[in-house]
Order: sequence, then structure tokens, then C-alpha cells
Amino acid sequence: MIPTDIFFEQEIVLQNDRSKLEPLTEVHFLHLLPIALHTEIWEFTGAKVKNEADFRRYFDTALTEKKTGRSYPFAIFDKQENKYAGCTRYSNISFTDKRLEIGWTWYQPALQRSGINKATKILLLSFGFEQLDLNRIELKTSLLNLKSQGAMLKIGAVKEGILRRHGINEDGLVRDTVYFSFIKEEWPQIKSTIFKEFINLPQSR
Repeated sequence: MIPTDIFFEQEIVLQNDRSKLEPLTEVHFLHLLPIALHTEIWEFTGAKVKNEADFRRYFDTALTEKKTGRSYPFAIFDKQENKYAGCTRYSNISFTDKRLEIGWTWYQPALQRSGINKATKILLLSFGFEQLDLNRIELKTSLLNLKSQGAMLKIGAVKEGILRRHGINEDGLVRDTVYFSFIKEEWPQIKSTIFKEFINLPQSR
């Protein structure tokens, strides 16, 4: 088990045969910038990245949140394609309540539906339930993002409901948010069925 009181001080690297998650640092900025400039990534997200300055702000916010203990962001490296694929993070972390959220996840559009998301999620979920001893891991997305909702259901997340008028995007659009979750009691079965091809692979460094 990883002591949660030193969680943010740890260099957490997670990997399997397809995906490697590296703690986000300044060195990743130039690797991720060309991916982030694909504007279709941000169609349904709260953040709106249209240029390098927008991404600089987004990236710096992620690093600041790690320093202040609000989130733990990762750069995603696709080992099969031998290139960086995107970004994700643990956020809305409450170790007191033994829960957190996996979110702020985006990929190079050409790699969507290629298996990289599933490979990444098994790393994050396994570490959360098996090393951090969490009771609950949340995911959420815009009500309009049907592709993301389908992906969450495909990996075994349970749809819990819709929070109406839940947030306001950077472009001013009021957003309804759909919440999904995994819980500790359900995880072994989900892992052994949906993620069975990853069970015997190394999960961390």
C-alpha cells in the first residue's frame, strides 16, 4: 500500500505493455502541445484550448494543482506507438473519504479507440483500489459527450446519474454532467472480465 500522507511527494510511474503513465513535469509540455492543438479534443470539455497560450495555462494549472495537493496529473506514453498519446489525472482527491476521480483525460485523436484508453484505465484503477485502498473511483463527462459515456460503460463503470446545470465551460456554455463510478467491491470482477488481458502484466515501476 502507498501511504496517502506522502502521496503527492511520490514519483508514481505506472505501466503495462501498452501504456506508461509518467508524472507530469515541464519536460512534457512540448511533447503534448502538438496533440493539445487538435481542437476536437476540447469539444465537450470545460477547458477550451485553441492555441499554445491556452495550453500553457491549462498545463501550468495541472502542475500547480499537484503542488497544492489537488490533483496528480500524468503524461500518457503509448509504448506500442512509441510516442506520447495524451494526458490524464487523479483529481478531486479525498483520502479521508477514500475516493478520487479519474479525469481530465484526452488522447491524440488518431489513437482514440485504439486500446490505449483501456490500457491506461487499468493502471489507474488498479493503483487506486489496490495500492491506495480506495472505496470509490469516479469518472464524469458532459451529457453531450456520448462517445465518452460509451467508453466508460465499456470498461465497466456504473452510470449513477446526471447533475443538471452542473458547471460552466470556459466558453460560457452551461453544462449538464453525467457521473459514473467504480467501487471497491465490484473491482475484482470487473478486472477479471473486462481487463483480463492486463491482469498478469506489471502495473507499476
